[in-house]
Amino acid sequence: MTGFLEERAGLSGKVAAVVGGGGGIGAAVSIALARAGVDLALCDIDEAAMAETASAACTLGRTVTTCHADATDEAALDAFYDRLERDFERIDILVNIAGGTQRREFMAASRADIAQDIQRNYGYAVQSVQRAVPLIRRSGAGGSIVSFTTIEAHRGAAGFSVYAGAKAATTNFTRAMAVELGKEKIRLNCIAPDTTPSRGNMNGLPPEYGEAFGRLPPSAMSKGMEMYIPRGEQPPAEALADAVLFLASDMARFVSGMTLHVDGGTMAAAGFLDWPFGDGFVPVPLAGTLERMYRDGD
Repeated sequence: MTGFLEERAGLSGKVAAVVGGGGGIGAAVSIALARAGVDLALCDIDEAAMAETASAACTLGRTVTTCHADATDEAALDAFYDRLERDFERIDILVNIAGGTQRREFMAASRADIAQDIQRNYGYAVQSVQRAVPLIRRSGAGGSIVSFTTIEAHRGAAGFSVYAGAKAATTNFTRAMAVELGKEKIRLNCIAPDTTPSRGNMNGLPPEYGEAFGRLPPSAMSKGMEMYIPRGEQPPAEALADAVLFLASDMARFVSGMTLHVDGGTMAAAGFLDWPFGDGFVPVPLAGTLERMYRDGD
């Protein structure tokens, strides 16, 4: 069966550019592509993590080029693509992973905060696609572009308003470009994660939240995820990497302009939580939970 799936996927021998491919989710994606026989061009702001990922990919027999750069810096991202073009005659796959934010109320955000959220969650992805498309065209066989968006692009994410708006822009930009490039067999899709056990997710919360989580017993975090995620657990980085493999492969050759939610069901739940103490899946806690939360008029 493995040989059959590899043949259908058609990934072996291809070349992928992974922007934000050094650590965390990016590392999982890069290593998954390498295991599938894909050579890599990696760009990441974390030089040490990228070096470790590149070494692992080389051990798998892949050709890897790296560029230590902040993808949100236009000149730095251009330098990555310039190096990529020198080292590879073409690319077949682009994965835009870089992104992030800090939780804050919109009216407390500075102009610099707003500009940064827009650039690192939308602006750089537009530049990345514009640089990648000519390199994908060189083969004449089409290719696949996968950009990471978020569940917050599809719901009212209080405290993450500019981030949510920027990711929504990435989502619709992807949809529009899928139409524009469709006849060239260049497919564009998005992956929308929700909560994942990654450093980036924790970095998006104010320090006091991390301190508060640190005071909780380990079981408390898992109980929270059981209530929030229908599957009952956070998707690991490898689950996101599996989604990239599918969208990058020939098995998805007629999938374009779509957003794949890899979230264990949170988008489908749309606010229904599995409240404890007998309440079950409802949007708000019922008597069982409320009785435990509020006693004596608290």
